[in-house]
Amino acid sequence: MTTITAERRDTLGRRLAGRRDVAVALGVLAVLTLAALTAPFIAPHDPVDQDLLHRLEGPSAAHWLGTDESGRDVLSRLLHGTRVSLGASLLAVSVATVCGVPLGLLAGYLGRGADLVLSRIADALLSIPGLVLAIAIATALGPSLTNAMIAVGVVYAPGFYRVARGATMTVRGQTYIQAAITTGCSTTRILWRHVLPNVGTPLIVKAFLTFGYAILAEAGLSFLGLGVQPPLASWGSMLKRAVRYLEQAPMLVVLPGLVILVAVLAFNTVGDGLRDALARRDREPT
Repeated sequence: MTTITAERRDTLGRRLAGRRDVAVALGVLAVLTLAALTAPFIAPHDPVDQDLLHRLEGPSAAHWLGTDESGRDVLSRLLHGTRVSLGASLLAVSVATVCGVPLGLLAGYLGRGADLVLSRIADALLSIPGLVLAIAIATALGPSLTNAMIAVGVVYAPGFYRVARGATMTVRGQTYIQAAITTGCSTTRILWRHVLPNVGTPLIVKAFLTFGYAILAEAGLSFLGLGVQPPLASWGSMLKRAVRYLEQAPMLVVLPGLVILVAVLAFNTVGDGLRDALARRDREPT
């Protein structure tokens, strides 16, 4: 991989802009992000207010998407659930990045013993089924959204480690790295100022793809009772409570499930688009 120039960044941006599916996915993510940020202001009702006299009602003027088993407004809970689920996914990706990327940079740059030890630890973690490991960590830490997302972040950290390690091994022999070594730059400065900017794109691709996986993981852990605790709402916790009323009110299951599907598909589409554009760019002569 060569140093990423401004011209090649522009080429990457034009390729992404030319893909209609990526543009639509980015639009979906923008809407979800806006909904998450403005949920307290645009939600028509308090998401935890109960009205037992109007349980499991269908759409109406007062409740556009109906009410759940406790008479709470479904639209309000979906909006606040968007805020919780996206925030939780951001926490998981942040933990995975902070844990995996620095170690991957070190292993790829230093090689030898550091690479051997760190890679064996990463391989050991990857050999354990992700959901099983996340459940074990979340159970040990205690049931809460923060603990569940820390667990998910730890599970996904080896993936970031491997991407950072591989990309660093590709660029460490480049002329600009050797020049930095010759001028006496410290290892920390070389990794931060010269290596990381040139391995950032694969990490961004990995982050987008991991966002989708983290949404599914949050939904799964909340469904098992290890994530969001009542009365807070997330997409996974809404599914958990709605399954018991599938025959009476199937839309309680369909709505959060549909939002999860759309969000995961959008993140994966953007990640795939970035990966394809990056692969085509790297095949071009510099």
